[in-house]
Amino acid sequence: MRVFLSLALWFILLVLCWPLALVMLFVFPLVWLILLPFRIVGFTLDVVFSLIKGILLFPFKLVKAI
Repeated sequence: MRVFLSLALWFILLVLCWPLALVMLFVFPLVWLILLPFRIVGFTLDVVFSLIKGILLFPFKLVKAI
């Protein structure tokens, strides 16, 4: 649904101001490439914190199971 909405908004922009719409075709992929490392770092930190949480809570799960 998000892609469809973006595409519809882009076509509206194309009708209203086609030079700006063509610029956006080049700007959006560049912004996505610039922000990609931050998304990867965020995903990595989420996984690391989940692992640390699992390691710290493991003894309590063992005690609870007994």
